[in-house]
Amino acid sequence: MPGDDTTGQVLTPRSSAPQRWTATVAESKCYWYDLLATGTGLPDFRDPVGRYLRRQQFALDGTMEKRLLYFLVTRPRLRIDTQRAVSWGFFSLKLTVPVLIGAEERKGTITIDLDVPFDATYKKPLVQLQDRFLILNWGSMMEPLSIHDLVQRYDTGLDAPSTVRYVGQTRDAAGKLAKGECTIVNRLREAHRADSDTFLMVQRFDIQVQTAATDMAEEASVRTRVDVLENALIRYFEGPAPRLRSEVELGTRRETMEELVDTYYLDDLTVDLGFAGADGFHDLASEHAPASRRHLFRCVFEEGRARVEPIAAAGRPLSELKE
Repeated sequence: MPGDDTTGQVLTPRSSAPQRWTATVAESKCYWYDLLATGTGLPDFRDPVGRYLRRQQFALDGTMEKRLLYFLVTRPRLRIDTQRAVSWGFFSLKLTVPVLIGAEERKGTITIDLDVPFDATYKKPLVQLQDRFLILNWGSMMEPLSIHDLVQRYDTGLDAPSTVRYVGQTRDAAGKLAKGECTIVNRLREAHRADSDTFLMVQRFDIQVQTAATDMAEEASVRTRVDVLENALIRYFEGPAPRLRSEVELGTRRETMEELVDTYYLDDLTVDLGFAGADGFHDLASEHAPASRRHLFRCVFEEGRARVEPIAAAGRPLSELKE
């Protein structure tokens, strides 16, 4: 994902005209954090699942160099039931996979309609089951798919919102998030691991500015825009008094936001988390936000404190991802 910003946060003279910002999703990627935060070192590249995990780790590592936002989300625990067998539809590639749902491991099934890859030499794959992976052997290639990949890719009927637990930025020279060493993220993962699977939803935003100001020096940097957006999303999903953040952090954020809003003469920020083609993983919810695939709200800052209010979606087209 783009989103690099190697410059420091240098405040410019106060903007000569009010600014209104609008943030829409430009890219969105989900990573199953439980698979990556194992603390067991690099996966074996000779194994198809190991190669899958290495690709995921490489992609997540790349986000640590960019100024992107992430949501730590949990979804109901889901596993493949390796004690039961898959079944095929007659004369088709409809594959029924046995699953275990929730902490109580309720038995169920999901049915997916496979497409033959271009490089495949088998018309119907050999199937191997692991508790978290379905491995398809197409002869000339192995295709590992996590159980949650299946939920994202196919209409499985397993609908559940992704509960947002925490909002943060990916940029970190130490790469603690990608290494599974981020304390707050690991604490939340441990708190919910008995009944939930944990994911990082990493998003890049396109932030447009409406203003009568013409001096380019008055334009906010990528860092500033992402900082402002992060604070708006924290308020929206974590509420007016986030329990997971210290008073020191909250005080620092208020001071920074008060200065930024004054410097850039920021009237308001409109945030639209909806986009065309969003799947069920993007049905986001939290203790403070109802479940929805399109969260659309306006945020204003008063003395550094964010205040949010929902906006009607009528007349606002969904954005298209820029991938």
